[in-house]
Amino acid sequence: MSPPQAHLACDSAQHLFGPQRIEEYVAAMRLATDHLTDKLRSVAGPATGRTPASAAAAVARVDLDTPLGDAGAALRELDGLYLDDAVWFHDPGYAAHLNCPVVIPALLAEVLVSAVNSSLDTFDQSVGGTFVERRLIEWTARRIGFDARADGVFTSGGTQSNLQALHMARDRAAGVAGDLADLRILASRDAHFSVQKSVRLLGLGPDAVVPVATDDRRRLDPAALARELATLRQGGLTPMAVVATAGTTDFGAIDPITEISALCVSHRAWLHVDAAYGGGLLVSSRHRERLAGIERADSVTIDYHKTWFQPVSSSAVLVRDSRSLSHVAWHADYLNPAGETQPNQVDKSLQTTRRFDALKLWLTLRVMGAGAIGCYVDAVVDLARAAYDRLRDEPRIEMAAAPELSTLVLRYRPAGFSEEAADELVPRIRAALYESGSAMVAATRVDGRRWLKLTLLNPLCEVAEVLAIVERIAQAGDDLADGVAVA
Repeated sequence: MSPPQAHLACDSAQHLFGPQRIEEYVAAMRLATDHLTDKLRSVAGPATGRTPASAAAAVARVDLDTPLGDAGAALRELDGLYLDDAVWFHDPGYAAHLNCPVVIPALLAEVLVSAVNSSLDTFDQSVGGTFVERRLIEWTARRIGFDARADGVFTSGGTQSNLQALHMARDRAAGVAGDLADLRILASRDAHFSVQKSVRLLGLGPDAVVPVATDDRRRLDPAALARELATLRQGGLTPMAVVATAGTTDFGAIDPITEISALCVSHRAWLHVDAAYGGGLLVSSRHRERLAGIERADSVTIDYHKTWFQPVSSSAVLVRDSRSLSHVAWHADYLNPAGETQPNQVDKSLQTTRRFDALKLWLTLRVMGAGAIGCYVDAVVDLARAAYDRLRDEPRIEMAAAPELSTLVLRYRPAGFSEEAADELVPRIRAALYESGSAMVAATRVDGRRWLKLTLLNPLCEVAEVLAIVERIAQAGDDLADGVAVA
């Protein structure tokens, strides 16, 4: 039986936004902001520990074919489905993934982005928005060190940016190589998994990604890269691209881009810098030099929704030579016919319909300025280092490495505790923290062993609050250690 069809009443246009409904719109926005602020005042931790089964069951009980007819009622229902158990990234107990608290000017932009609903694919759907985005791409390119030939486009996130960059690298290399199966991408063993995903989507072979060894700071080792490049050439294979990571997900490691770029030039390989995490250093007053060499890249990924403190989604892929973007261009007669002179952004993008996400960064820069964002970046880098210095002598905690950006990789492992025992407790400790609602941390594997990870992206967080999270880890380890074979 087909689902019942809702009757479209003649007055249903009362819900459409427009000049005839301004008062209704204002009332709805006030209702939403009041509801959210009331909820924020009651937040007592980053999570509540709700189980997947409980969350799924609550959503499944909703009859989507029977509307409530009232926004207030819908919001109250939403509390039990979402807001009561939402994960709050602004809370100092949140230290799990690369999610940041967001700046208020960007939230102001979100109101405009959603209500006007511009699409940034063609000029005749955005007008001024086209040039706002282009100006921000130009501004970011200058920060990177690119010249006037550079260009780029906003994307949904780092995964899409990396895909588009490698798409361009593939198409350039395909004109040289005789077979796509001969193309290879080189990246450190700690590079983002989107490199592997891109290989599948680009139709390359299962062995297309060549992992390169890292040094003692978890950075791609240029000497190892040189050996891998030479081996590929000797085997008749084509190194289509090298991916240098400026901020690995686990360790925040920044690969030595200058040395890598020299090897790329000598082997005619495309250099892509994945700066999704570390891109915020472009506006840092104290740590910008860590990105030395990024101006030599052929393409760069930047995620503004990480270390630029923007709401999801806000990312970009930038290229040193604007002609590279022609590899993704496609002309449709109804949209951007060949020969048209309007400045259409769809000519540069893998997407067609696209939100005006650039407006968030624009208003952030116009209200706060880049220097304020840079101070936030410096604050989280300093926070990670200060916490690490305090934790190195904690007898129950083992640290994997000194922080490069704002992550700490650690685990519960007091004296006499075996590697196997530490492995066994990592997921249990993480689950205990989540279930308590007091803190959230991530988990990862390093050289086959399990570790916990704290990702620190809250500039308002204090060292004492980070130490409190680690103390909860240690206490949970103490509570769970009974019955675990420690030696």
